[in-house]
Amino acid sequence: MVTKIRKQLLVGFAFIIGYLSFSVSLVSCEDFFEQESEHVIYYDNEHLNNAVDTIYSLTGILSKLEALGDRTILLGELRGDLVSLTDEADANLREIASFNISDDNIYNSPKDYYAVINNCNYYIAHADTALKNNRNEYIFMREYTVIKAIRAWTYLQLVINYGRVPFVTDPILSEEDAEKKYSMYELQDICSYFINDLKPLTTLYGHDIPLIGKVQSVDSRYFYYPLWVILGDLYLWAGGSESNYREAALCYYNYINERNGNNSSYPTGVARTYWPLNTSSYNRPRDEWSSSFSGGNEGNYTANSELITVIAGDSLPSEPNYSQLRLLFNSREENDYKATIVPSTGLKEISEAQYNCLVSSNGSTVSYAPHGLTNNLSGDLRLSQVWDNLENVTVTYSNGTSERIDNYQSIYKWNSSSRNVPILRRQMVYLRMAEALNMAGYPRMAFMILSNGLNNTVINEEVRPYYNTVADSLYFNQFDFPASSDRYVIYDVEQLIGTSTKKGNTLGIHSRGSGWTPLNEYYRLPNDTIEPDAAKRAQLIKEQQEVVDDMLNDEGALELAFEGTRFYDLMRFALRRDDPGAYMKRFITARNGYFNSSSMSAIGNIIADPRNWYLRWHNGAVGY
Repeated sequence: MVTKIRKQLLVGFAFIIGYLSFSVSLVSCEDFFEQESEHVIYYDNEHLNNAVDTIYSLTGILSKLEALGDRTILLGELRGDLVSLTDEADANLREIASFNISDDNIYNSPKDYYAVINNCNYYIAHADTALKNNRNEYIFMREYTVIKAIRAWTYLQLVINYGRVPFVTDPILSEEDAEKKYSMYELQDICSYFINDLKPLTTLYGHDIPLIGKVQSVDSRYFYYPLWVILGDLYLWAGGSESNYREAALCYYNYINERNGNNSSYPTGVARTYWPLNTSSYNRPRDEWSSSFSGGNEGNYTANSELITVIAGDSLPSEPNYSQLRLLFNSREENDYKATIVPSTGLKEISEAQYNCLVSSNGSTVSYAPHGLTNNLSGDLRLSQVWDNLENVTVTYSNGTSERIDNYQSIYKWNSSSRNVPILRRQMVYLRMAEALNMAGYPRMAFMILSNGLNNTVINEEVRPYYNTVADSLYFNQFDFPASSDRYVIYDVEQLIGTSTKKGNTLGIHSRGSGWTPLNEYYRLPNDTIEPDAAKRAQLIKEQQEVVDDMLNDEGALELAFEGTRFYDLMRFALRRDDPGAYMKRFITARNGYFNSSSMSAIGNIIADPRNWYLRWHNGAVGY
């Protein structure tokens, strides 16, 4: 065995799950690596025990993640209800959108996930985690923890896309290893394993990460998958019990509380798109929002950066992991100014349906922006701020020629010079925490994240009185959002109308696009009263959970459209329902509009069976 081109910084092999000797619960893996691939094998050392090898290994793993960037977004967005394809879409994209993905589809490649996993497995097996420095600190545990989180994230992506996957935790380094039989794991198996795998690391390494400076002008902290967020996702996907949802909410809270150090803060911020006070002309809202999804600014990591995690991409179009997203979502010269992915009618209807609440200068009287405005300015304003579609536009090519085109589209979330693919961001974490709190039995606390924003005052005055058991009180005691020292200061109506100099940093997420939500009479919990009777309170909570679930579903569409989370969010919401297929069908068939869902009856029939939500590869070697 020969060490291959050390500068590639890759541990392990490109890994392909074989499809021979398949059985119901076990599968063997053959032809698992390319014999001539330029991958590093640390065959001569039992351990990775110096800083150079461990950092090289980490950056090598990050480079293997590059192959997963575009597909994470496309598999999560094209199968949802928020986008449609134009005639420019190729067969690979059309297969994804129609839930008919063939083995040779370029986005159906389990080996790319296993390339990351096998590299992680090698590091985890060989890093000398017992090694200490002269301060008696473990030297490589930060890298070890980061790599364990990457492996968990990759396995979670693999299983929510394929449903049933071979589970391998030892590095495959030989043909003999590949011929072993490996168990097939489903979602619950993956969640259970990695919850147990990661949770012991949180005590010391919940936010302690390796600081290796910038990698190709990107702050390396953007490349990591926060341990608490991944644990929260695992508990959220595991679902099934209030206990799991309570743990999920606490995990997201712990990330928020530790993102910038122990007992720090990471408030929602107050960026929003809104109509001016006393407006008489509804044609140009004020925008503080669209720039908060900041692609292209990954070199600057601050305490309040909206971005949390990105996958790096290649810098040149000729390189294999150059992101195509900016070309798919935007009209650019490189694609003859013809975008491929456009907002669906369903998304426009969700946005239009919101009531945009305006507050008068007295701070109490409200009105609502009219419906029926042009340019998607009715309802929630976030769509109009991230999407431009211009007709009859003159474009100029680099050779100096010009022509007029019918449609010119810009989706600002993907219209930057950044070559990287955003994966996690701040509002996403807050929305998932709200989802977990709702399913944990606290719909009012979840609603506060959407409406008012959350801090200790809100919890004590607007949440605790509605849940009066000892268990509830003990649970709320685990959350601490202090407004002191400017940590979590609610942006209130006095600041809104300019009569307060207080600087709020926390806002209800719905107010980011739908006006002043705390006074919006159309955005309320049903039967919002304190119910002392335990049985009646349980029934009330159940009714409120259903309403908040729908609110969260809509808010995910309004806030996270085009970011690759929609199908996975719908899947997770559907799995909680009595009839998951019917729930999913209701949304996916609404791409062409909720009043035109019959036009997608063929796809509706496919997704009515939950097994058809997942990709397959080689007759069930991966997938069902």
